[in-house]
Amino acid sequence: MATQTQIEVVMPQMGVSVSEGTIIKWLKNEGQTVQVDEPLLEISTDKIDTEVPCPADGVLDRIVALEGETVAVGTTIALVATAGEALESPATPEPEPENVVIGTAAPASPEPVGTQPDDAAGHAFVSPVVARIAAEHSVDLERVSGSGHGGRVTKKDILVHIAGAEALAPAASEPRPTPVTSSEPANGDRLEPMSQMRRSIAEHMRRSLDTAAHATTVFEVDMSRVVAIRTRLKPEFLEHHGVRLTFLSFVSRAAVEALRDWPWLNAEIRGDEIVTHSYINLCIAVAVDGGKGLVVPAIRNAEGLNLLGMARAIQDVGDRARAKQLTPEDVQGGTFTITNPGGHGSIVGTPIINQPQVAILDTEALVKRPVVVSDDKGVDAISVRPIMNLCLSFDHRLIDGAYAVQFMAEVRDNLESWGEERY
Repeated sequence: MATQTQIEVVMPQMGVSVSEGTIIKWLKNEGQTVQVDEPLLEISTDKIDTEVPCPADGVLDRIVALEGETVAVGTTIALVATAGEALESPATPEPEPENVVIGTAAPASPEPVGTQPDDAAGHAFVSPVVARIAAEHSVDLERVSGSGHGGRVTKKDILVHIAGAEALAPAASEPRPTPVTSSEPANGDRLEPMSQMRRSIAEHMRRSLDTAAHATTVFEVDMSRVVAIRTRLKPEFLEHHGVRLTFLSFVSRAAVEALRDWPWLNAEIRGDEIVTHSYINLCIAVAVDGGKGLVVPAIRNAEGLNLLGMARAIQDVGDRARAKQLTPEDVQGGTFTITNPGGHGSIVGTPIINQPQVAILDTEALVKRPVVVSDDKGVDAISVRPIMNLCLSFDHRLIDGAYAVQFMAEVRDNLESWGEERY
């Protein structure tokens, strides 16, 4: 009589600082055949959205954590039954599941009480995240109504329970201000929960505004030379290298060159100290999910890339970001960020700094404008030129206006004087 081996699928460790993940979507249903390395589900962390591969060939025997649940790293989220038939005798003990950790898991540690699958006494499975929240707020989980599978208490359930308890608590001696709330949704309104990525972006942007002293400067750049060179090189890059040559590639190269002369823009503040990096890990902001999400992968050691290398790297991180194939390492360690809303027609912006960096460069649309130009004899004339606005947001705690505009002036000069030596 054949036996069945169950393999645990656990929430993977997606980066050193990531402690939990949210299940976005199961790509397989219970009872379906699965193959090793086949995408099993999509998860979201505060770093990236990604797919989790199946650890073995077999059948998806049981889904432990449902869509929308947030669970701690190392928590069992599913069981995969490998080849063999289920045991017929109920008296025969079921084999212990084999722990298979997808990705680089955190060191094993004893599970908190109440975090194992449903036991014989009928206690419902509770994730470590829920158990921790319950302990922090002294909540008796037996009193919490669970909306999960089999009445399981989810993170949302316990947070709603805690919020309700706080609302019923006796008022403090000093009156609290009445929170401003919108009206109840009208007919036709659509309600949807924030994704893990959206919540992370919201928290990250709010923290940046609360941390950095934001200031923005805007420069106009005559891109005539760049347009001419790109027109000539674009077919060659695509035909011989399979690389799309964008204006972003030129701006990125120009900015990296200027950062060598203005190192405080490639730095961060740690307490009362300034950390100036000896390398440039250039972050490129990439919109995903039709503009509903944003990831900022880093091009490491960008100071060593020529124009072709920069164009290839930008294309690579952009394609992998939109295909949800980034790794945690791809979105860590950035030192300077460039965002590119100009591709959609924007002409000016005030971007929010990507913490803990101290500056972010915004590239706007290339627009033909009439401008005044002077010839060698100083005679002025009106000429139509391709103009791009470059907007730099910087942290005034470290970067003063004079330092910021001198950096931007060099970026502008690099682009307006672009020559063969910068290929």
